[in-house]
Amino acid sequence: MSQMGSAGVIRVVIIDDHDIVRRGLAMFLSGFDDLELVGEASTAVEAVRVCGDCTPDVVLMDMVMPDTDGVSLTATLKRLYPALPIVILSSSKEDHQIQGALQAGAIGYLLKNVSVFEMAETIRAAHAGKPMLAPEVTQRLINMTVHPHPAPPQYNLTQRESQILALMVEGLNNQDIADRIFVSRATVKVYVSTILSKLGVQNRIEAVRLAVQNGLV
Repeated sequence: MSQMGSAGVIRVVIIDDHDIVRRGLAMFLSGFDDLELVGEASTAVEAVRVCGDCTPDVVLMDMVMPDTDGVSLTATLKRLYPALPIVILSSSKEDHQIQGALQAGAIGYLLKNVSVFEMAETIRAAHAGKPMLAPEVTQRLINMTVHPHPAPPQYNLTQRESQILALMVEGLNNQDIADRIFVSRATVKVYVSTILSKLGVQNRIEAVRLAVQNGLV
């Protein structure tokens, strides 16, 4: 999106909903002369605004957000800022999340056990347009190619229905979900009924089980 900062410094935005993680990453960046933290975000809405305001060279982003998921947010940011390199930093090694993030446009995928030096090198590589993946992620991609999983059933859930299903998996009831996404309890009830119908299940327990088994969340 932008030209590299003064004196060859790479401008980085961190997107993570955990304050302690952002603090740790900020401390990590401060240890390298060529990396500079220029913005932070804890939600998708903040991420879009911060990336527009700060014009970073690289984004370092978690896969789990309170108002969306990392795959959707990656796709959104790449649509708005096509040249922006996005590096995923996640604890997840789930195949569908890795594939989804890369298909959405992420240039790197690291696991949270990565060393600070590996992270720094990945940020530099991303800024140079070079893909970088954690070794475990590379191995999973190879495994998916050699032993591909059968395609999961298509349930055609909308983004909002997927969001509510994810909250159901977390164990939230209708009122909790309503409070979380700022809609009425009656609206959530309608969404849940539609989700059960699309999944072809009779109750929430079956919906949650099917969602987990098929990687729907």
